[in-house]
Amino acid sequence: MVTTGDAAPDFTAPLANGDIEEFTLSERLEDEAPIVLAFFPGAFTGVCTTEMCTFQDRLAAFNDLDATVYGVSRDSPFTLNEFREQNGLEFGLISDYNKEIIDDYGIPMDFADLGVHGVAKRSVFVIDADGEVAYSWVSDDPGVEPDYDEVEAAVDDLS
Repeated sequence: MVTTGDAAPDFTAPLANGDIEEFTLSERLEDEAPIVLAFFPGAFTGVCTTEMCTFQDRLAAFNDLDATVYGVSRDSPFTLNEFREQNGLEFGLISDYNKEIIDDYGIPMDFADLGVHGVAKRSVFVIDADGEVAYSWVSDDPGVEPDYDEVEAAVDDLS
């Protein structure tokens, strides 16, 4: 599992931002770091919706710190665009439809009783301009949300 101090695994994936475009982490670092990657198990579920809406509510604070927030899940980019629209999310959502990013970050989780396998553990990584993980938080309990103040403080430490 990726942790604080590690090099963030680079990836290229679809970005749902109203349209769908290609997103490559390493190409975004210079202009957008620090980057907050907030992984969530699935769009349109209770805790995931609350988490993404909380990041939206706090987006101005992250913007003031020159940070960029992205959500990441296994959902298709089409689903993620609908999720963004229905919840008024102004930040992009990255589709890890093939579960490559989740595997590279070492955060897969199964809901075996539901027959759902390989979704992301709820987790947050703050990536600095050098591509290093400056903060990491991973929960084995999908019902637990991140400490948003802690995430914001980690970003503030990079300013």
